[in-house]
Amino acid sequence: MTPSLNTECISNQPETPLTFGRLDGRNVVAEFNGGHISSDGGLLLIRQVDQQYGLSEQIAACFTDHRDPTRVEHSIQELVAQRLYALVQGYEDVNDHDILRDDVMMGVAVGKLSRRRGEGSPLAGKSTLNRLEKSYRRDESIAVNGRYVKTEVDPRQLEEVFLTMFFAQHPTPPKQIVLDLDVTDDETHGAQEGAEFNGYYQSTCYTPLYLFCGRDLLVARLRPANVDPAAGALEELQRVIAAIQTRWPPVKIWVRGDSAYSRDDIMTWCEATPKVDYVLAQGSNAVLVRRSRRWSEPALTDYAQRRQQAKDTLIAEVGDEPDPKDLDRLVPDTVYYGCFTYQTEDSWSRPRRVICKVTAGANGVRHHFVVTSLTAQQMSAQRLHREGYCPRGEMENRLKEQQLDLFSDRTSNHYFDDNQLRLWFSAFAYGLLNALRQQALQQTELANARVGTIRTHLLKLGTLIRVSVRRIHLAFHSAFPRRHLFHLAYQRLLGLANSS
Repeated sequence: MTPSLNTECISNQPETPLTFGRLDGRNVVAEFNGGHISSDGGLLLIRQVDQQYGLSEQIAACFTDHRDPTRVEHSIQELVAQRLYALVQGYEDVNDHDILRDDVMMGVAVGKLSRRRGEGSPLAGKSTLNRLEKSYRRDESIAVNGRYVKTEVDPRQLEEVFLTMFFAQHPTPPKQIVLDLDVTDDETHGAQEGAEFNGYYQSTCYTPLYLFCGRDLLVARLRPANVDPAAGALEELQRVIAAIQTRWPPVKIWVRGDSAYSRDDIMTWCEATPKVDYVLAQGSNAVLVRRSRRWSEPALTDYAQRRQQAKDTLIAEVGDEPDPKDLDRLVPDTVYYGCFTYQTEDSWSRPRRVICKVTAGANGVRHHFVVTSLTAQQMSAQRLHREGYCPRGEMENRLKEQQLDLFSDRTSNHYFDDNQLRLWFSAFAYGLLNALRQQALQQTELANARVGTIRTHLLKLGTLIRVSVRRIHLAFHSAFPRRHLFHLAYQRLLGLANSS
């Protein structure tokens, strides 16, 4: 029979040392008696970032606390910091906090090593944090039981924190910025509120809308999967751009996105707003393909001629007819760019400039179209497509960081509003890691690393913690391979604090 794994019984018995054979004439013995040891020593850097920008403090200020002050053990700011720091370090679920509540390293980072009242763990457990995640309530949502949930959050105020963090990291106004819009899928399970089937993603999911400025996350808006891909995009653009233009009046702004956002209301608003332009993909159709023949036909002719020349050269040198697949690999595609004025039959209110990229190759002709408010005098067709639109693909890396590294797809609560707040917490955790990357790791080996890589290589640092009456001593792993980078990041964050 398999022995029962009764944790309580095992804990009451003295532990037997674990033996792992012999090495160099010595027994290899392991015991769980090393004291307070953590793999999260890098949290100290995250704590410095948080203190520098006051992120946890700003987020906590968005909450209204209706709890009895005389019975409160964990402040809102402590709860927010604990949730964010755990996400940063890779602890994706609130269930993890039933262990983390006793973790001394997490306590040092949050700023709490002991309880204020009674006995027990110094930090919050999963139930307390779960109640915090129920603080967002729209009027039309199912009411939360007020007996258990005594905190509320102002969503508009919370959304403004993203912009405050953005401005704080860029004290010098840039001449031009690009705002990237995109949507991704967030698969759901079970009968979650707002979960719908999406034909494009072929799954039951949410479709959150994101808006980035470079690596800075400005908007993370959870949406059901059955809404228009551009739903809410104009509203978020108006809010964000108004704030940016108030703070930085001279800045020029580009709005960039795929064909889901080439909507007349978005483009018309950008055209009517000073210093705002757009570069948006446009879905192909028969009219656009026909209008681009002046480039597709010569592109095909050019490719066919170069292919024939390559074939003739190979026959002359080898003597045999080359395999068509060899020619496919040897002869590069021909690419032509052009632009023309175009207006849809019903959906657009005015004619607009459309850029076409025509690629002729072994598989025929491929077309890609971009609609823009920029004139030919401001930017040529080729340069606009290459330098203006194509860098939009970098946003895919930001979405991967959100979902894979910061667990933004852990929207497993039943209610939609709870999941929106979870998404915001993941987005703020990304903000902490991105601030560390931008402010302390520039021009280093991790300057362009994913935030998950930064966690693995810099923040997952073995630490022995000794707490005495006079001090808290953290002994980092002596053979930590990036100790010099850790020192550099620390000095840079210290310099930020001193300069401010």
